[in-house]
Amino acid sequence: MVRENLEEVRKRILEACKRAGRNPEEVTLIAVSKTKPVDMLTEAYNSGVRDFGENKVQELTEKCSVLPEDIRWHMIGHLQRNKVKQVIDKAALIHSVDSIRLAEQIQEEAAKKAVIADILLEINVAEEESKFGFKLEETEAAIREISTFPHVKIKGLMTIAPFVENSEENRPVFQKLNQFYVDMQRKNIDNVNMTVLSMGMTGDYEVAIEEGATLVRVGTGIFGTRYYMNT
Repeated sequence: MVRENLEEVRKRILEACKRAGRNPEEVTLIAVSKTKPVDMLTEAYNSGVRDFGENKVQELTEKCSVLPEDIRWHMIGHLQRNKVKQVIDKAALIHSVDSIRLAEQIQEEAAKKAVIADILLEINVAEEESKFGFKLEETEAAIREISTFPHVKIKGLMTIAPFVENSEENRPVFQKLNQFYVDMQRKNIDNVNMTVLSMGMTGDYEVAIEEGATLVRVGTGIFGTRYYMNT
């Protein structure tokens, strides 16, 4: 099933790019593999996937240890400061930096390991109380402060849009973040390489691509409904 689902998702990505007049090479598919067993990830890997997203630190570190080394692991779930040291040299990109304090912890752990941590700032565009993230009006100040951290590199922005029945309802959310993203690119802030816009999931990734996403995070659309370990 994974291979067939991937073909369908890739086809939809191509179609969304065509509608938006975008080059498909600008869009990277992240297979969100949270709660999925290793054999399903292997099937996705064998179908050409090299970017996998995990929500939990423990799952990311366990899978990282048994799967091929050329996989780029994305930490997409809420990251607690006391777990940073476990992923700092394993995650190619941390999507969910939602506070200055978390960025400071990442700076501290990255300095200890003499690495540069690539991060995205998580923006709560819709200002949902249930979601983490910076408010849009706080974000530029946060970018400027974090840009002074020598072991942290801001690569762009991420959002988790509201869960909606009709993906069109999230178009204004994606438009708003893309507009801000472009504004930040123009400001050309030192030590900020604003090239990544992570938005769109299984229910709305096509709309997100039409509105400028460079990374889309698709789980159910590839692996089917969630599989819980140890149940």
